[in-house]
Amino acid sequence: MSSMAALRSIFMDGGCFSRFQEESKSLKIRKMPTRFSVVSAAQKSDKSIKVGILGASGYTGVELIRFLANHPYFDISLMTADRKAGQSIGSVFPHLITQDLPDLVAVKDADFSTVDAVFCCLPHGTTQEIIKGLPSNLKIVDLSADFRLRDINDYGEWYGQPHKATELQKEAVYGLSEIYRKKIQNARLVANPGCYPTTVLLPLVPLMNSSLIALDNIVIVSNSGVSGAGRSAKEANLYTEISEGIFSYGITRHRHVPEIEQELSNAANSNVTISFTPTLMPMSRGMQSTINIQMAPGVSVEDLKQQLSRFYENEEFVAVLPDNQAPHTKYVQGSNACHINVFPDRIPGRAIIISVIDNLVKGASGQALQNLNLMMGIPENTGLKCMPLFP
Repeated sequence: MSSMAALRSIFMDGGCFSRFQEESKSLKIRKMPTRFSVVSAAQKSDKSIKVGILGASGYTGVELIRFLANHPYFDISLMTADRKAGQSIGSVFPHLITQDLPDLVAVKDADFSTVDAVFCCLPHGTTQEIIKGLPSNLKIVDLSADFRLRDINDYGEWYGQPHKATELQKEAVYGLSEIYRKKIQNARLVANPGCYPTTVLLPLVPLMNSSLIALDNIVIVSNSGVSGAGRSAKEANLYTEISEGIFSYGITRHRHVPEIEQELSNAANSNVTISFTPTLMPMSRGMQSTINIQMAPGVSVEDLKQQLSRFYENEEFVAVLPDNQAPHTKYVQGSNACHINVFPDRIPGRAIIISVIDNLVKGASGQALQNLNLMMGIPENTGLKCMPLFP
């Protein structure tokens, strides 16, 4: 039996999973913080799951390393970075110099026989063929957009090239953890959601499911930290270009639009079209979506808030804030949390929903780890118990 199968058997068949579920449920109900410490190599399970990170030199890759350092069952045994091949992770990210991790290698030189699961943090458009060539026994969480759109024609339209792994697309599960938990548990390939869609879908899907909001006149303005643009050198992302100003981009044609509309249409069982404008903010990380919606006839703002509160009552990472407290990106920074609140608009019949996340965590690496935990039958909060960074 492989290390992955053995560990999964321990959790699913030996009673550990149910015990952790009960502990987790208790923690969620009490809403109490828990203490943790970084897990050393000596403390890792003897039956640890070997994990690879493809594209470890980017922001999402390094965030995964940060969280996996606290994970008792996942052990990083492979990291790739084509432009940094041969280097240690400490030379690429000096803050990781004390970590005992394998050197970076090129994808073409990677030995996938040493891993049970892979996080793919490669750019859009390059991921499909690489994943297509991976061993079929690997569990994969893809953080690119290459498997998010179920209709390959939509992918071709929005990403400007044909999809090169159409058979794999058929088995990919969209990885919005709180919404598709059961499907994710049984998946081999999970398409991790985009950061903007995560902030929009977590509040809107439960409201769409319960028919509390109208399907038209949905207007969304989302603000993101610069890390959402990735780590590669771009003139537009230089400090002097970004600081002391904000600007909108991808107006009317941002690539996250079809992803959002796909999931909202699925929740509503009807076609949904949105107005979406993303804006880049002069901050390193964080994301806020302000969502203006029309309520269904007879529905109040309190109805919306109660539905969200019920839906996420036992969810550890999604919180509906009390009273009129406005979500703030500072209060989720560095964590896998999403904070939501609903406010009455001055226009009768309309409401304003505000949702915040850390774009690199719940919007990327944190949700990816949450998904792989689910895929492996491990309590999904494992390795993700860190508190937000403040101030």
